[in-house]
Amino acid sequence: MTDTAENKVTLKVEGMTCSHCVGRVQKALDAAPGVIEAKVDLDSGTAQIRFGVGTEAASLAEVVTEAGYPAQAA
Repeated sequence: MTDTAENKVTLKVEGMTCSHCVGRVQKALDAAPGVIEAKVDLDSGTAQIRFGVGTEAASLAEVVTEAGYPAQAA
């Protein structure tokens, strides 16, 4: 039996102004350990993330911040 437990978080992402910005945030989240799915939205300035047990929402915010876009849980 596989473990299908997951968590969700919405991050408020600052500084995104174009599709290139969205792509950078998306790429960083897609490469982050534990991320199951990430959807970055320029219009709302958010990233909705589904992630596995053992990954912390704060570490995902840090991944986005390190990509150049300050982020925190919405």
